[in-house]
Amino acid sequence: MENKEIARVLWETADLMEIAAEDSFRIRSYRNGATAVEGYPERIVDILRDPERKVTDIPGIGKGLAHVLAEIAESGSCERRDLLLEKFPPTALEFLKIQGLGPKSIALIFEHFRISTIDELERLCQEQKLRTLPRMGAKLEEKVLRSIAGYRQRTGRYLLSYAEGVAAELDELLRQVPGVDAVTPTGSLRRGRETVGDLDLLVTGPSATDALDKFVAYPRVEEVLGHGENKASAKVGREGLQVDVRALLPESFGAAMQYFTGSKDHNVAIRIRAVKMGLKLSEYGLFRVADDARVAGETEEGIYQALGLPWIPPELRENTGEIEAAEQGRLPELVELHHIRGDLHMHTTESDGRATVEEMAEAARQRGLQYIAITDHSKALSMTNGLDEKRVVEFARHVREINRIGLGIRVFSGIECDILKDGAMDLADDALAELDLVIGSVHSHMNQESAEMTDRLLRALECPHLRVVGHPTGRILLHRDPFPFDFDRVVAEAVRRGVWLEVNASPERLDLHGTLIRTAKAKGAKFTISTDAHHPKQLANMRYGVVTARRGWLGPDDILNTRSAEEFARAIQSKS
Repeated sequence: MENKEIARVLWETADLMEIAAEDSFRIRSYRNGATAVEGYPERIVDILRDPERKVTDIPGIGKGLAHVLAEIAESGSCERRDLLLEKFPPTALEFLKIQGLGPKSIALIFEHFRISTIDELERLCQEQKLRTLPRMGAKLEEKVLRSIAGYRQRTGRYLLSYAEGVAAELDELLRQVPGVDAVTPTGSLRRGRETVGDLDLLVTGPSATDALDKFVAYPRVEEVLGHGENKASAKVGREGLQVDVRALLPESFGAAMQYFTGSKDHNVAIRIRAVKMGLKLSEYGLFRVADDARVAGETEEGIYQALGLPWIPPELRENTGEIEAAEQGRLPELVELHHIRGDLHMHTTESDGRATVEEMAEAARQRGLQYIAITDHSKALSMTNGLDEKRVVEFARHVREINRIGLGIRVFSGIECDILKDGAMDLADDALAELDLVIGSVHSHMNQESAEMTDRLLRALECPHLRVVGHPTGRILLHRDPFPFDFDRVVAEAVRRGVWLEVNASPERLDLHGTLIRTAKAKGAKFTISTDAHHPKQLANMRYGVVTARRGWLGPDDILNTRSAEEFARAIQSKS
């Protein structure tokens, strides 16, 4: 099991324990353990297998949790979780995914209504029965109904990072087959969509068909769905991601890449274009209708060229104007990972991070960055040990000293300052003035109505020290929907005040998403791409932010942290 899978079991166990009203200290220990496991740079299962090492050496893991980790690594669950799932309906974990309901609310619903399914919960809300319980009302019922609809849409989706991990795992496996030349992901993963429904892999080489046998025999395959001459399908891992592996002839590789990368709407438009030119396009190649002669197929570039178009980057293939732009020579120069020179949002042990300022700086330097901004949480997030005004001033002084000594990378002092319920900033102006970079983010009271949230954000933009709006819509993929607000109005005000919008590269957020990025860019917005890293290894997540920015048609000139350290320093002083 990967660390994230183990952490998920710990999180679920803690939530079930809270539903059961168990000891709060024990619940907290499970959650602290989950955080420690999720952010640990080594695989927990490897440590458990090494007789010379102990998981209790990991901060946050005591003897009790060490035993639980061993259980999870062995069986995929633990006794405490299994016992609680016997006590509550099997769907209890599904209820926890419904926005607006916490463990205590779920316990109350189970006690009063004895329901066991999401459908029954939906019916309770439709019949206006949920509001009869203490601290629940009509607004909560509406929110739960919206969340149920969103949950059903999300079911069967997987984070981009998870799908990428499975693809890398299978790439390593299938390349072991002699005669396999390449294993190439397509579909939603190649387009960089924030969530993926399934995974398509294309295998090429003289022994490509042998790779199908290797795939279906893989121990992580939970269920084989089909195994033919040129294609095999299976559910992989405990999460049940469907993977389709196709063996291809070299002359069809480019056509298959185009066909299986999608999206459906883009492909339909491309096929219509082919028909108008007297051609037909399939996953096997591009052919003339008149005599069935092959026109192209080995490369994607050849397919698009034969259709009178330049190659279109996969991230743009959503039929939202990219074909017209290609036709007219207006495809944008898209940002690439090597354009990024700084990372502007990360956390250290000063709040809820797992490494010191110096350790984060060294990790960033090793990744080739020129500068970083350390942006720990502010005091409102007390559970993260957020900084108050006194600590902010001390931190700014510490960063100045670091830069005087020199670490081979420039460090900017910053803060991720909470935007409070009324739109005020969590820290006093004189403390914020000590810092190089202030990110303003919403972390609480996300259930406000659209008008309230809009006013809240507009007031925050009045702060003269604010430079960046962090994860602007507050979404957590597959878990929490964006909070509602008047996006156009807030963006217009941000542009007027010279405040930038963050593309948060955390795979759980990817906020802003591509469509909103394009909307904001059209209004003149500028952006940052940052990892929100809490551990040095999470600095690698920058690539997800870059892919998301590309889906929003952003080029290097649209992004502030593509500038040199000197240019960036001037920009944060002048808001330009």
